[in-house]
Amino acid sequence: MDKISHILLNRSTIRKYSPQPVESDLLTELLEMASRASTTGNMQVYSIIITRDAEKKKELSPLHFNQKMITEAPVVLTFCADFNRFNKWCLLRKAEPGYDNFLSFMTASIDALLAAQTFCIAAEAKGLGICYLGTTTYMAHKIIDVLRLPKGVVPVTTVTVGWPSEKPDQVDRLPLEAIIHHETYSDYNDEMIARYYREKEERSDSVQFIKENNKETLAQVFTDVRYKKGDNVYFSNMLLEVLKQQGFMNQ
Repeated sequence: MDKISHILLNRSTIRKYSPQPVESDLLTELLEMASRASTTGNMQVYSIIITRDAEKKKELSPLHFNQKMITEAPVVLTFCADFNRFNKWCLLRKAEPGYDNFLSFMTASIDALLAAQTFCIAAEAKGLGICYLGTTTYMAHKIIDVLRLPKGVVPVTTVTVGWPSEKPDQVDRLPLEAIIHHETYSDYNDEMIARYYREKEERSDSVQFIKENNKETLAQVFTDVRYKKGDNVYFSNMLLEVLKQQGFMNQ
């Protein structure tokens, strides 16, 4: 098995980091690799905010629900959908940009996420640990203020980076057959759903989650505790307001 295959098949999320800094030259090398990621129309409509300053991390921490990785990791990267730069280039070159719509936000978000994943793979290949934080879009409006993001720029994901001080077990994944469809989408029947989720449901940590939350099933932990409908609607409305404020809702 080659090195990259080994890394991808054996990777785990790192939430605890050693105090050893990530050298600037190494970080620059990794960001150069990330900048070679695929991008729609070769536009590169994304930006990456590097946060190393301890005080700035403290500002960001509550916006990521005070997850310790934000203040303990030596580097925090915020990947942003960014049409601001491209729009300015268009106007400077006598071209009228038409990128103030939801499709353009999606285009820039995809670009940012491709760059983020490329960075993560490159970092892990160097022995670094990373943790992806899904809290970025929940609190995008406040992250915009802290990072001083102009109109046309929206944060879409955050990655903490550092040298690991832990070696956690891998988390579970659905079997490959659960996510692969050949030629066209093949819908799932009840038997298939039960089979694909059986291992996840029977894990000791899943059984513990169910018990701790006084639920009957693992699915209820997700729907009633972790990702509740009310929260989803609330943060959806906030994100839509952010997109309007940042100039991506001219439909």
